[in-house]
Amino acid sequence: MNDAAKAMLNRYRCSSVNEYENALKEIVQEIALLGLWRSKFFEKAAFYGGSALRILYGLDRFSEDLDFSLLGPDKGFSLSDYCRAMEEELKGFGFSAAVERKEKREKTNIESAFIKAGTLKNMIVVDIPESARKKIDRGKTMKIKVEIDKDPPGGFHTEAKYLLQPIPFSVNTCTLPCLLAGKMHAILCRPWSGRVKGRDWYDLVWYAGKDIPVDLRHLENRMRQTENLKAGEALTEKTLKQKLREKINSVDFNSAKNDVEALVKDPLSLKLWSEEFFMAVCERVRASASPGSVGNR
Repeated sequence: MNDAAKAMLNRYRCSSVNEYENALKEIVQEIALLGLWRSKFFEKAAFYGGSALRILYGLDRFSEDLDFSLLGPDKGFSLSDYCRAMEEELKGFGFSAAVERKEKREKTNIESAFIKAGTLKNMIVVDIPESARKKIDRGKTMKIKVEIDKDPPGGFHTEAKYLLQPIPFSVNTCTLPCLLAGKMHAILCRPWSGRVKGRDWYDLVWYAGKDIPVDLRHLENRMRQTENLKAGEALTEKTLKQKLREKINSVDFNSAKNDVEALVKDPLSLKLWSEEFFMAVCERVRASASPGSVGNR
């Protein structure tokens, strides 16, 4: 047992094995972020995606992966040294974990690695109750994907956010309007061949409820980079909402619920999910565009 890691578990009110597993994964994510901070990773990159929203901005669902973006294009960047930094940090807090860079057959702008750790063995580190540990298969493995975009679209903004456990440290992250732009790009453009990412739609509801505007300039840059905007086509709040309505018309929201159920505390938060509900959410979407961004092209 590690006292600092155990103190991190005390933030949670777990009532099921699934909730303990999610809490353990999030603790591992935060300690990995600490390792990245020590290695000065955030001088080159920003945290974004669902885990950034959860850990830094209080999203009320768990998130599985750690996603990052370089502050500017650098195709020569490698995660290798930072994998070692994350692994050493985890070991320093008593966790038994391996962080391995994934070798890809085809070169892409996204570089990946995985944090792999035995679930049961690492539950002991944070002193998860024996009653919960008994329900975990001995061979079960926790896997956290780490990805970084080495050729990010321009026009995004960043800010420093602070975590106080296991020690105080800072994380460079995209601002909420830019995070929403990334989420909107995933909703509109993600090539999932029929597989619905319910977590994307859950996050959209969260953003709408907080009245966060989407950074239209950054979203347009993302959509142009992935060729999801036609040549000469302008992205406005009106055209964005039209594209979102078209996407809503094509989604099976029962399948979407199945994707996200294990990550939320209260399944009743999904009860209203339907085409009609998300059309109402769409009306809450608003856009902003502001100057002075990072990674301009």
